[in-house]
Amino acid sequence: MEHESVTCTPAGQRELALPTVLVVDDTPDNLVLMAELLKGRYRVKVAPNGERALRIAQTEPAPDLVLLDIMMPGMDGYEVCRQLKAREATQGIPVIFLTARSDMEDERFGFALGAVDYITKPVSPPILLARVATHLALKASADFLRDKSAYLEREVALRTLEVQAIQDVTIMAMASLAETRDDETGNHIRRTQLYVKALAERLRAHPRFESVLNERMIELLYKSVPLHDIGKIGIPDRILLKPGPLEPEEFERMKEHAALGRKAIEGAERRLGMRVRFLSVAKDIAYSHHERWDGTGYPENLAGDAIPVAARLMALADVYDALIHPRVYRPAVLTHEQACTTLVKGRGSQFDPDIVDAFIDIAEDFRRIARNYPDPV
Repeated sequence: MEHESVTCTPAGQRELALPTVLVVDDTPDNLVLMAELLKGRYRVKVAPNGERALRIAQTEPAPDLVLLDIMMPGMDGYEVCRQLKAREATQGIPVIFLTARSDMEDERFGFALGAVDYITKPVSPPILLARVATHLALKASADFLRDKSAYLEREVALRTLEVQAIQDVTIMAMASLAETRDDETGNHIRRTQLYVKALAERLRAHPRFESVLNERMIELLYKSVPLHDIGKIGIPDRILLKPGPLEPEEFERMKEHAALGRKAIEGAERRLGMRVRFLSVAKDIAYSHHERWDGTGYPENLAGDAIPVAARLMALADVYDALIHPRVYRPAVLTHEQACTTLVKGRGSQFDPDIVDAFIDIAEDFRRIARNYPDPV
């Protein structure tokens, strides 16, 4: 029958605050002896067999340490230890074997099962108390470190979410400011984010892109895309909002938005006092998404693989969206099919050929994104 020995404690100290020791032995006299020895120092629970011990071990509050006899009828101490260590709820409870068997092979087997100590009978009370105190102290330290680690992990996760939320809101606020300047809508931001993500997902297993387009990079692309035209904030309204084609000198001024965008993001990096990976990706997109595969784009006349992958993806996504939606300089729009034809014509001249091929494969995804996020009427 299960028995608990309730100890007396100093005034003001709750007995439940004491560590709990579970003593398991099939000999009643041994249970009484051990309970008396531990009483006053620990809360003591006793069990006369292995089955009862396992039930007690899984009852809250769980014991902090188990003193376990090996030679018991039915389930012996080795099996009790094995089951305790096999269960997540009890595997962290230290087990000290108490036995009359002193063979080294028995000790080796007990330690292999997960026991922390091995005390031979007859028990020396000072040695038993010292070892119990030592292993309870070790367990308390381990519990503290585990709880502290879990707390810190929760705090880090919470702070990370907060930083990400602030980051995302800031990005969208900055991007929306740029978009409203040139009569585009926030849905352009959302659509281009999804276009670029779809292209990147399609290309992530491609031999030319697999080393770049991992899961983390795709996440950074998605965050960075909204800043692709942040430099337009620095372009005068008479140029930015001019209906119809721009004059050559006006177009030259418009092209400055790429450099202005990079400069704005670099300024943000300086104020942060550190390099932030998504801002590096955002710089590549803002500065280079008007470069062309054949080297005739701007601002650097970069060609081929010299153009950052992020900018190549953005280039196609931005042009597709511009073709199927009206702009202040071009009210007429193309159908999805006409836009696809235009992009295919730019394969190898304006756009990376493999990115165009990926677009062809997922063109219906682009159509669906455009339908799901239309411009307000």
